[in-house]
Amino acid sequence: MGPFCRIGKEVEFVSKKPMMNPYLPSWEYVPDGEPYVFDGRVYVYGSHDRYNGWVFCQNDYVCWSAPVDDPGNWRYEGVIYRKEQDPLNPDGRMCLYAPDVTVGPDGRYYLYYVLDKVSVVSVAVCDTPAGPYEFYGYVHDKNGVRLGERAGDEPQFDPGVLTEGDRTCLYTGFCHPMDDSRHGAMMTVLDKDMLTVIEEPVFVVPSEPYAKGTAYEGHSFFEASSIRKKDGLYYFVYSSIRSCELCYAVSDRPDGGFKYGGVLVSNNDIGIDSYKPAGKPMCYGGNTHGSIIEIDGQWYVFYHRQTNGTQFSRQGCMERIFFRPDGSIPQAEITSCCGVPLPGKGEYAGYLACHLTARDEADFVNGISGWMDCRFPKIMQDGNDGEECEGYISNLRDGASAGFKYFTCRGVSAVSVTTRCYAKGFIAVKTAWDGAALCRIPVEYTNIWTKNTVPVRIPDGIHALYFTFEGEGAVSLKSFELHTD
Repeated sequence: MGPFCRIGKEVEFVSKKPMMNPYLPSWEYVPDGEPYVFDGRVYVYGSHDRYNGWVFCQNDYVCWSAPVDDPGNWRYEGVIYRKEQDPLNPDGRMCLYAPDVTVGPDGRYYLYYVLDKVSVVSVAVCDTPAGPYEFYGYVHDKNGVRLGERAGDEPQFDPGVLTEGDRTCLYTGFCHPMDDSRHGAMMTVLDKDMLTVIEEPVFVVPSEPYAKGTAYEGHSFFEASSIRKKDGLYYFVYSSIRSCELCYAVSDRPDGGFKYGGVLVSNNDIGIDSYKPAGKPMCYGGNTHGSIIEIDGQWYVFYHRQTNGTQFSRQGCMERIFFRPDGSIPQAEITSCCGVPLPGKGEYAGYLACHLTARDEADFVNGISGWMDCRFPKIMQDGNDGEECEGYISNLRDGASAGFKYFTCRGVSAVSVTTRCYAKGFIAVKTAWDGAALCRIPVEYTNIWTKNTVPVRIPDGIHALYFTFEGEGAVSLKSFELHTD
């Protein structure tokens, strides 16, 4: 029996779902997550990828939300904005790139976004956080000329917004490495109408050519502007030129003075040295975008991962973060459990793997030896985009591992794996990526999902679990199950 609360004479059962990554269903692809808490619920806004898509952000905007006291229990709010609603895009040929949302001085919710083929910031509006939103206008100067189209304007991209009083700070920018025509992330101040520029853009975080010799060198601004405020400090979150990492900078004012803070999270765990060498990738990274948010007293960083062997089918993830007394934030480790260990019993889906490795290392999707290479495993689904088909891991070849973190194990006596494969061999179960096998589960040729179980004693305590294939052919892993005494 789970927890419950009493309402009048009624007793209402309250579901407390475990928090897991990806936090949305495995068939949903919402990257670029911007989380906000409104009226006791956390809402996440993002772009919307397509499973088996060929470019970024092909689908319309959707919204998901969860109670702040049950942040594993997400609810689909539906489509909140369609790409054809923008007057510049009546035939839908352009995609809706990463959005952000702010509450205006009038109490309404304003959605800021950029289409993928133009350099202007569009705005939509709604009376409620979950939409549907209606087109409102374009960010423009006092003469009505759109920001991004004037002589000397740098391209507008990935808007992040923060409203304080009658002023809205708009952060934008996209800066390729070695491109000295783009100076970095920009901050522009908008009037209370949420559209009109009242303070021209200033640069707040440098691009790669202008970061040399500063604390930003090696982690300069690339894209994915986001802004949050905590304890009087402004935290500017962005994707660095390393692409796979979210970094942050801190200032006591919104329009400048930002000092580089560090890496918040890397979607291939580069930089984490607690369980591996810092430079070793534990999965195949790619671009990322997200932000930080406090949910029921705990802070989290939202980011995304790549699936299906491409950059174009991305899924949202979240991890706990912690602030030091000086306001700095240590880098979060990527997990399957959003930083809160899961019960060490029962069945868990294969798509929850936070680590995917092969004998050959690869840092990035589509890299020199990236995920498109047939040597590497990937997370995928049967069925088409939008069909509620649970994901799984495919193409586990000899020496490839799927890692899951973390589990509170007590009395584990057996482990099962459910596989489908054109292969023969064993799946070794370990508690460390370079650890010894605790048991080996035989797998062999089968065209249907088949469960195999072997006895094992996993020591009591909090552990990672790694499943490494040893043999010939390729294995798909649907799930594993931990049995207890």
